[in-house]
Amino acid sequence: MLDLSRIDCLGDALRDALLTFKSNVALYEADRQRETGRFSYQELRREAERVATRLQEAGVEPGDRCAILMSNQARWVMSSLAVFWAGAILVPLDYKLTAKEQLALLAHAKPKLLITEYGIWRSLLRAEPEDVSVNPAARSSPPGSAARGSRIGPLGAPAEGKTAVLGPAAVSGKSGPLADLFVLVTEARPNDALHGAARWEEPARAEFRYTARRRSDVATIVYSSGTGGTPKGCMLTHENYLEQAQTLGRMYTMEPDDVYFSVLPTNHAIDFVVGTILPFFFGAAVAHQRTLRSEYLADTMKRYRVTHTALVPRILKNLRERIEEQLDDRPEWQRSALSALSQLNDVATLSTPRPWLSRSLLKPIHDRFGGRLRLIFAGGAFVDPELADYFYRLGLPVVIGYGLTEACVVLTLNDLHPFRSDTVGRPISGVELEVRDPDREGVGEVYARSKTLMRGYFNAPELSREALVDGWLRTGDLGLIDASGHLKLLGRARNMIVTEGGKNIYPEDIEAAFDGVACEELCVFAERFIWRERELRGESLCVVARVAGDASAAHTLHAIRSANLKLADFKRVSSYCLLDEEFPRTASYKIKREQLAARVRELIAGPTPLSKD
Repeated sequence: MLDLSRIDCLGDALRDALLTFKSNVALYEADRQRETGRFSYQELRREAERVATRLQEAGVEPGDRCAILMSNQARWVMSSLAVFWAGAILVPLDYKLTAKEQLALLAHAKPKLLITEYGIWRSLLRAEPEDVSVNPAARSSPPGSAARGSRIGPLGAPAEGKTAVLGPAAVSGKSGPLADLFVLVTEARPNDALHGAARWEEPARAEFRYTARRRSDVATIVYSSGTGGTPKGCMLTHENYLEQAQTLGRMYTMEPDDVYFSVLPTNHAIDFVVGTILPFFFGAAVAHQRTLRSEYLADTMKRYRVTHTALVPRILKNLRERIEEQLDDRPEWQRSALSALSQLNDVATLSTPRPWLSRSLLKPIHDRFGGRLRLIFAGGAFVDPELADYFYRLGLPVVIGYGLTEACVVLTLNDLHPFRSDTVGRPISGVELEVRDPDREGVGEVYARSKTLMRGYFNAPELSREALVDGWLRTGDLGLIDASGHLKLLGRARNMIVTEGGKNIYPEDIEAAFDGVACEELCVFAERFIWRERELRGESLCVVARVAGDASAAHTLHAIRSANLKLADFKRVSSYCLLDEEFPRTASYKIKREQLAARVRELIAGPTPLSKD
């Protein structure tokens, strides 16, 4: 049984694991149908120690913040271990955000050091030419001359016989978030101009010094995926992670020959806990796929005979489509036989999963995924019960859970005894749930308390006080607890949506994209925040606008549509409402969102899709 009660910090726990399982494979890395890397636990430890030493050479001290901005790959994991072993605080950032959004988060977090990919580094440098400008000397440096770094100033090759010191990137600009920032870039080619950054792959020159932390110290600052206008960085402690890992590790143990497939971005709180920390504690391997197109996922799962993975509903839907496409290509008698066998499997596994039986009955389908897939953790967004039922009938149990980054990921889980697709499970060990201010049907806002709750939002005391009330976390979700202790989620108590891809979208953060739209006032809402429904599927955003006196409704809609197209797909508004009266505002001229939503609800029966007039 996994026991982390005497461990002081994540660094200690991970270091012990890497020493214990030194000969096991720790990481696989694939790109499309080609393996690009494989590392044992011993090799992983050596690389992490090298990078940790480079951080220390750069002046990183215990408690300093170090950001990682990379796609899923082995270097992400190596770098995160290095941050912990140097005693620093990890700030994982989403590589799928725009460069402007990433710069905003860097400006808020103010890390001492950034580890990123060369392509992302170039995008950051191009994103804000007014505020961030590369030192001209950096552009004229000999190729590779900045590989070992230098202090602020003209970049040139180190004098012969001198040892270069990793220093801040040579970026000028008074307010630029890249100024005075140490930067390590991965995968830069030999002749690439580094613009003041240093190569991640360079060897260290000093000796590695491991730095331990206390359980109460902050381990990470994890930003919500929807953060843009108002950064919300959850400060999670070493105790948060150790408590979460111990509970989940006891519920769903792994074996040293198991393989976890890391599909969600590693900066995602779920994947970091379930897909990095937990497998290492059991000596299992983690497989990364650089290309996350659905046609390559199944191939990777088959190649490495994956046993565990965590997916969001959108990816589950894609896998289902692939399965059904392949079944459609089979003769009618084979489709009928597989349908009958899946029904038989459903009956045989009613009380508990029986992997050996499911693999025997439905061998062609299981072989497509490597023949060893035991568990699919699903969360980060609403999971359609019908979708979960579909996979369970195939003998591929979907463990539905519920949690928030603010709670170090998981609050409830379905333990599969028996499988239920209509709830998000019971509270896990150490978690208390309360449904406050319930209505006649028992539905109210869900509050949670546990040792895994964040310390608060970084540099946001007011937001922290709103989220943490007397030791309880306000989840902002509406739900009820049934007679068996299972939590059912039924809606949102706050103006936020969660996409099928697991992205938290705060409508307040979308409004900046509509600056300059021809209207007097504009506000973005989650549709179900205005028109309350006991339903979580098909969540979307709606823009409410007051047309300017000298503008037509058609002109305003055209401007809204144009601005909307510039947003990332998952952030786009899908409907609109037009008002001809002033929005209610506070004394400080902030929009009273609750009152505005109530007024819209009173005047308008429902939103109009943006694709129609």
